[in-house]
Amino acid sequence: MREHIAHFLKGFAMGVANVIPGVSGGTIALLTGIFERLINALKSFDVEAVRLLLKFKFKEFAQHVDFGFLVAVFLGVGVSIISVAKLLEFLFQSYPVYVWSFFFGLILVSVWFVGKSIGKIDVPAAISFVAGAVVAFGLSVMNPATENTAFWYLIICGAVAICSMILPGLSGSFVLILMGNYQLIMIYAVSHFDMGIIIPVGIGVVVGLLAFSHFLSWLLSRYARQTMAVLTGFIFGSLGTIWPWKNPVYLVQDGVEVLKNGKPIIQSYQMYFPQEFSVEVVVAILLMIAGMAALWALERSSEKAKEEKL
Repeated sequence: MREHIAHFLKGFAMGVANVIPGVSGGTIALLTGIFERLINALKSFDVEAVRLLLKFKFKEFAQHVDFGFLVAVFLGVGVSIISVAKLLEFLFQSYPVYVWSFFFGLILVSVWFVGKSIGKIDVPAAISFVAGAVVAFGLSVMNPATENTAFWYLIICGAVAICSMILPGLSGSFVLILMGNYQLIMIYAVSHFDMGIIIPVGIGVVVGLLAFSHFLSWLLSRYARQTMAVLTGFIFGSLGTIWPWKNPVYLVQDGVEVLKNGKPIIQSYQMYFPQEFSVEVVVAILLMIAGMAALWALERSSEKAKEEKL
């Protein structure tokens, strides 16, 4: 039971991260020590799993897919997304700099902790790191698409977002921003339980999750160091996305701001450095440090748990 509770809490942390644009649930999974187990468990939904289900061998099926672990993690993810969505909507509207500052500190120090898993730094690892950083930075400066409620597009959004949500350093929420449907899916649909949006997104999530987990597991088994280097590069390259001081650039058509539910749609951000050492800047810096400390404590807790198992 203690193990299931621990996995639930790690899933809860992943869900919180996935709601924040620019923060990846995969990063939290990696730092809490459940990333590879999660990928392998998802990969185990194969022909053998179907065979066991058709023969009603539920106990063997549960063991084959690591069912208890998956239920605990995804229950945590689901509870956190549902419960945190409204809170984050309020915090982003009222204290955007403070929220971004905390997560900037958290992600900044995660580059070091995730990078340690690469081991020896050689030319292939260095190239992989740079490639991951360039891709993540390139995504961060892309202009978002406009909102699209088509059934097929919502399926694609679900598939692409869930792949990036389990990929460390690549935020599923930010990918949804680029695809134009972040507000629609992560804020409106989740807060109002709009099944017309949730169902097609859910179909995409299931398909994308099963397909991508096989691919990622294959990469980790054959090119572990290079894969970890790419993932570390993703995390480093995503820092620009969550820089605290930035002004929103709203979507404009024919010189008029485009509105959704009476609110302008954010197209991109213009980053800047604060011009004075104000109270806001001091609090923001303290929150960055708090984010770093939180991740350090999380990492120490994971290492302690591993030592106790040994």
